[in-house]
Amino acid sequence: MSVRQRRYSKEELARRGQELYESSIRQEVEFGNTGKIVAIDIETGAFEVADHVLPATNQLFKRHPDAQPWVIRIGHRAVYHFGSRSLVKPK
Repeated sequence: MSVRQRRYSKEELARRGQELYESSIRQEVEFGNTGKIVAIDIETGAFEVADHVLPATNQLFKRHPDAQPWVIRIGHRAVYHFGSRSLVKPK
């Protein structure tokens, strides 16, 4: 098993991933998939959708072994949420 190497800075990876998501992928995956993960190869634009990060990236690596993946949670700004959430339910 070979070790995968990142070829881009974190900033470049995020910029390219977000650009691909906003310009072409979001409209394909958003309906009915809120909360799921999309893994995007920032070099080819290929993507995979799954319930969790690891299955999404593994599916992407099966199709594109040399992928440079960037992930986002569909319908959210980030993959993970840090901090507490309000226990008060909106009326």
